[in-house]
Amino acid sequence: MSEGRKVLLADLTGQGRSAYPTAFEDAQPTAAAVAPAFTRIRIQAVIARQGPSPGQAVVHLVWAAADRGGTYTDGRITDITFHHAQGDTAWLPQPPATT
Repeated sequence: MSEGRKVLLADLTGQGRSAYPTAFEDAQPTAAAVAPAFTRIRIQAVIARQGPSPGQAVVHLVWAAADRGGTYTDGRITDITFHHAQGDTAWLPQPPATT
């Protein structure tokens, strides 16, 4: 399973976010349980490309899922940026860009 897929599933379900503290500000476990935003998740396609800056990669995922209202939609798109330092082998997911 690719790291991009793991990060996406952690984001969509809320489970496993603590494994990616660089990607999620709320990665610390809390006492309150939160209902997952999506269910019946299916990854349809994944591609990774070199990012715009040195040491960056962008993982582009196309996925399908049912939202909280039960509407199942294909062709949802998410890009996750990963970064690693010179000489480091670990790729760390970055938080989503804010606009």
